[in-house]
Amino acid sequence: MQAIRHARPGRQKNMIRSELIQKIADENPHLYQRDVERIVNTIFDEITDAMSRGDRVELRGFGAFSVKKRDARVGRNPRTGESVEVEEKHVPFFKTGKLLRDRLNGK
Repeated sequence: MQAIRHARPGRQKNMIRSELIQKIADENPHLYQRDVERIVNTIFDEITDAMSRGDRVELRGFGAFSVKKRDARVGRNPRTGESVEVEEKHVPFFKTGKLLRDRLNGK
């Protein structure tokens, strides 16, 4: 599914998977686009599979993907104020690497 974007001054541009694949294919004319798509999908699948097993995925200089556990708790329905039970869940977490952080901060 492709994201709908509106061009507004000062807003960030989102890159979707198909744009990433196209950019890699454009920068590597010796590769077929279908092969680039297969490579990108394999990378994302491997990261997802590792995280679903509870493993940590580290891409040096970029960052690390991991899974954090959120305990069960009692929450509140914002409309009614009624208490609701929120189940335990696992959520993805990304911690940026030093090189990425430095680049984002213009260092």
